[in-house]
Amino acid sequence: MFDFKTKMRAEVEGIPDALSELLRSSRDSIMNAGAELRALEPNLICTVARGSSDHAATYLKYAIELTAQTPVASIGPSVSSIYGADLKLQKTACIGISQSGQSPDIVSMVKTARKNGSLTIGLTNTPKSPLADISDYTIDIHAGIEESVAATKTFITSVVSGLMLLAYWQKDEALLSALEKLPELAKQALETDWDQLTKRLLRQDRLYVLGRGPAFAIANEVALKFKETCQLQGEAFSSAEVLHGPVSIVSSNYPVLALVARDKAESSMIEVVDDLCARGGDVYATSSNSGKATQLPYVATGHPLTDPLLLIVSFYSFVEELSRLRGFNPDEPLNLKKVTETV
Repeated sequence: MFDFKTKMRAEVEGIPDALSELLRSSRDSIMNAGAELRALEPNLICTVARGSSDHAATYLKYAIELTAQTPVASIGPSVSSIYGADLKLQKTACIGISQSGQSPDIVSMVKTARKNGSLTIGLTNTPKSPLADISDYTIDIHAGIEESVAATKTFITSVVSGLMLLAYWQKDEALLSALEKLPELAKQALETDWDQLTKRLLRQDRLYVLGRGPAFAIANEVALKFKETCQLQGEAFSSAEVLHGPVSIVSSNYPVLALVARDKAESSMIEVVDDLCARGGDVYATSSNSGKATQLPYVATGHPLTDPLLLIVSFYSFVEELSRLRGFNPDEPLNLKKVTETV
């Protein structure tokens, strides 16, 4: 076990302050971009991102489609950088998400989108960057310095930046109010105790991670962090998709982490959770509504679009400790570096 305070731990603990800074410092730029979206009335939103940033984009896809009823599509950056395709993007908006704002393929795709008629909005932790240079609007996600290779603060603030953009675009006062409460609630989420799951996964080499709707985006981020920091093969599935094949190996105490939010998908997720338990799965769920799974504590936000987000705050605190207990340094994942630039 690595018994020291990691950079990752310090950064996870800094999430509430990062959220406060974002809400305070980027409000005007987000309001302006939201007003432009309202004037445009786009027929489509496209997103361009990779890794944790793409998981943030998936979260925003669900939030935008559920709130604005505008379809959202993820565009592979290589469509522009490798294949040189010119997509027809009139009457659309393109949201590029990159912590560093440097990856050539993401910059290339956003640049192409702008050239072909799309309103471009860059979400980045580096406001002086190539992504910012080619975006019509740049939103500084204000995560501050993030030295640990595993993204934490930047994932959270990317999602919240996008949710703020959605709220100002749609003039959604209930969502804006929920976002204002996140810094204090995030402090509570950092204190949740997932010790039962820690003990279960100390010597485990694989598990499933489930979610649905915005929580499916969180499941993808969780599965990635298990790989990055713990050398643990996490596979993320929608709670609906897991029944279409993957469920066949859930037996004999197979571990499953079900990230259940308080939204319209909760009841359907609980049905799947209980089904997996009946098959022999060892299921841990962030809900009190299953009579079969082991309940993990959670902090509810009172809003369906912010509730899933605090699950990842609790998870980040948990996985940093799990990584050290498994003998790894979460600041230095094997074969990885902080900024990955792909063409």
